[in-house]
Amino acid sequence: MPPHSHHAIQIFVAIHGMAGIRATAGQWREARGIIVRPDVEHSFNGQGATGAMLFVDPESSEGAWLRTALVEDITLVPDSRLETCVRELRTFLERPLESLAIGDLVRHCVLALCAGAPPTRRLDERVSTVLGAIRDSDDLRMSLDAAAARVHLSPGRFAHLFKEQTGLPFRRYMLWRKLTRAMLAIGRERTIAAAAADSDFADAAHLTRTFYQMFGLPPSVLMRGEFFQTASPFSTRV
Repeated sequence: MPPHSHHAIQIFVAIHGMAGIRATAGQWREARGIIVRPDVEHSFNGQGATGAMLFVDPESSEGAWLRTALVEDITLVPDSRLETCVRELRTFLERPLESLAIGDLVRHCVLALCAGAPPTRRLDERVSTVLGAIRDSDDLRMSLDAAAARVHLSPGRFAHLFKEQTGLPFRRYMLWRKLTRAMLAIGRERTIAAAAADSDFADAAHLTRTFYQMFGLPPSVLMRGEFFQTASPFSTRV
């Protein structure tokens, strides 16, 4: 894939083979397990490996927990930390009737890569309020002014606070939320045009450009499989 960046924490775990990863202007590196921090530009090469790609919302409880263990933009996970994930993923692939359910499997893999105790620091309550409203709304056209008014801040103050807390400008974050909704819609609707309409993109071309910019691939690749969204917070049992 060409260089791209998105707001999710990206996890790749290979069951068979190894994948390649590099940061902008960096060298290619290979590993069975890879974690990329949110908003980090990178290139990824699956190299024919069989594995699972997970995207974790960095503002979720699990995302905040996972980020405490990430000291580099791109982390190559030691094989010893992958054993439990690989075992469960292999069961899902080879003996699906004996496997964990999809949601439980995702929870298991993400929590297995978290380290230490869950962090006690949370997002500013005003930012959390707006994020919750965005997640719960069918309409993804909330403006900066409307978001600021919801938490009784000036637009300028809220814009500064939001970027400080999430790492993204508000408008860019709203585009990311539209794209995550579109990913699920593509799996459900099976057409780019219908997914664009469901997720408040202007049209299929706008969705395609945005998807390629953030993932380095056309959105049509999502039509090859099914996609699932697992709500936060997870159970803390691994």
